[in-house]
Amino acid sequence: MGTAIGGLVVKEEIELGYLRGRLVGIDSYNIIYQFLSSIRGPDGTPLMDADGNVTSHLTGLLYRTVNLLEKGVKPVFVFDGKPPKLKQKTIEERKKIRTDAIEKHEKALKEGNMEDAKKFGSRALRLSDEMISDAKKLLGFMGLPVIEAPSEGEAQISQMCLKGKIFGCVSQDYDSLLFGTPLLLRNISVSGKRKVPGKNFYVDVAPEKIELSKNLEALGISREKLIWLGILIGTDFNEKFPMIGPKKALSLVKKFGSFEEIVKETGFEPGFDYKEIEEIFLNPPYSPDFKIEFQLPDREKILDFLVTQHGFSSIRVESALKKLGEKSSEKGGQSSLEKWF
Repeated sequence: MGTAIGGLVVKEEIELGYLRGRLVGIDSYNIIYQFLSSIRGPDGTPLMDADGNVTSHLTGLLYRTVNLLEKGVKPVFVFDGKPPKLKQKTIEERKKIRTDAIEKHEKALKEGNMEDAKKFGSRALRLSDEMISDAKKLLGFMGLPVIEAPSEGEAQISQMCLKGKIFGCVSQDYDSLLFGTPLLLRNISVSGKRKVPGKNFYVDVAPEKIELSKNLEALGISREKLIWLGILIGTDFNEKFPMIGPKKALSLVKKFGSFEEIVKETGFEPGFDYKEIEEIFLNPPYSPDFKIEFQLPDREKILDFLVTQHGFSSIRVESALKKLGEKSSEKGGQSSLEKWF
């Protein structure tokens, strides 16, 4: 997902304490997919309730968000709206990948091949409208702000950052840098031990920040040329140029002063208008009509939703609610809660 510029950017490890007292925009679809991928059983099957409803995303949203709140982080959850038309091809390709992964996961389960079952299970990600609705419902019960973007969530967050409304963008993808976010925050809710795909060992994953201005300076390019670089190696809105990786793309955008010159140099005639894609990143749809309000968590609604309706452990949910309650009542009352946030 996104554009593969990770190998070019300068990253700096941080502690979650670095974000204490900071408002951060959460790329909600991105983080929910992370939860669906990582919170699974040994056979790759997602967590489900007694009725077969997937609950992995709800598990992540509750417990990992509480962990952020304990660290003093102030999360604002931003959800995607209508995707740009140019993204439709990418969406269809991802559906095919998921369908293939689902078939391979089911086959591996039947054959008792747990290693393949876990591998393909983590790729068989289905995010339904009902799951999104449940995620928003839980966040609302937790008293956390939910914002609907008119289009791409990362674009909305990036504009909120640029206008000084929030501190940074929490996402695993690098697209927000192309959208102009001054600060990208990665591994914020998925830090810790992580299994290397296709390997039988784990690596430590630490929170990190990526500053746009520092990276543009280090790469020796403008943000416009960063967008060109993304277009060359592929974005959610276009196919990549053949035989061009990140380093080659960087060399090209530094050498030439126009994208037309780059196209001539590569000898590849793209089947898309690069200016249309450039416009998506430079001037994305943005809604200024949002409110960032934190409310007291509704204990009874959370218990009913998670424990009664979805079969969560009452002991674990009560423990999370205790932490939420302690944080919310540190200084007592709604007015003090707003001051804390």
